[in-house]
Amino acid sequence: MTATGNNPLFEIEKQYGQSIWMDNLTRDLIQSGEMKRLIESRGLRGLTSNPAIFEKAIYGNAIYDADIEKGIKAGLPVEKIYESLVFEDIRNACDLFRSIYEESKGQDGYVSIEVPPTIAHDTEATIAEAKRYYQEIGRENVMIKIPGTSSGLPAVTEVIAEGISVNVTLLFSVQSYVNTAWAYISGLEKRAAEGKDISNIASVASFFLSRIDSNIDAKIDELLKTVGTESQNEEARLKVVKGKVAIANAKIAYQKYKEIIGSDRWQALAAKGAKVQRLLWASTGTKNPDYSDVMYVDELVGQDTVNTLPPATIEACADHCDPASRIETGVQEAYQLIESLKDPDININLDEVMDELLADGIEKFVTPYQSLISSLEEKVKKLAPV
Repeated sequence: MTATGNNPLFEIEKQYGQSIWMDNLTRDLIQSGEMKRLIESRGLRGLTSNPAIFEKAIYGNAIYDADIEKGIKAGLPVEKIYESLVFEDIRNACDLFRSIYEESKGQDGYVSIEVPPTIAHDTEATIAEAKRYYQEIGRENVMIKIPGTSSGLPAVTEVIAEGISVNVTLLFSVQSYVNTAWAYISGLEKRAAEGKDISNIASVASFFLSRIDSNIDAKIDELLKTVGTESQNEEARLKVVKGKVAIANAKIAYQKYKEIIGSDRWQALAAKGAKVQRLLWASTGTKNPDYSDVMYVDELVGQDTVNTLPPATIEACADHCDPASRIETGVQEAYQLIESLKDPDININLDEVMDELLADGIEKFVTPYQSLISSLEEKVKKLAPV
């Protein structure tokens, strides 16, 4: 499928105002010309990466060996060798997306890189690393990823005030998104109060989806095992919830977004040229084979949002997405569904689920990061001259 107008990915952006980004980055993709082809044929407007993606990209891939050897010869510690590999990929990806960054006046064309996940609960270290990453990568269209933890959000405010674009990641609850939006606004206000330009800063709030359904579906399946044959009504009510919570949660978050951009505080910043912090739908690969492989795309198309898709979902969407503006359909039902989780026969504490997912999300980035550093140490030993 090409960019001739029959590709749903282009329709989503042109007709409905949602940008499609890709959740993947490897050196092979850049050097082979595949990334450029995807930008042209799939309408990609940006790129996200994370430690798990880099572990997959670098581990066991000989394409990085020459640069690893350079780092060894230069006497660099393993962490610095890791950064040299990743920063190079990010710079090259930024250069590929530069024309989109310019054409969209700094709204799209970003490449995200995450600060080390091991500092997710350290505000000062996060601020320092975000500033250093931005300086060392040296590209205006790099977006620094900061986890939306209680320690991460004050860092978001400071980094935005420094004029650096930020992707706030690992947001699960609606309240965590709201807190993120105000952290962004506070950073812009601080910068504006210093008389500095705020029109060239962008931010996205990465709101995770499939992991919520995976967690809650597992709880529903456990409850279904305990429901007797006389409780058909209860069984039906439990089944209604399956695979529906993440999308309902996202629709409610979008309503909060609209409230925030309608506020006086936001309007004062908009008058100075500030860009809205867009909700970015993350974790959008469908984990359950019983569900549509594009459900986290079709159901959440909406103005001023971003959807970052893994490669398989990009191809599935190019083939059979059915774009329509659905972000504001079924909103009342979304509120009712979330409320129904409190019913005695369901009794799922959503706040606890969200806390669990955040802790698990940080762990899902820390583990591959540490594993990659460890595998690089092994590689350094093998490639180091005797």
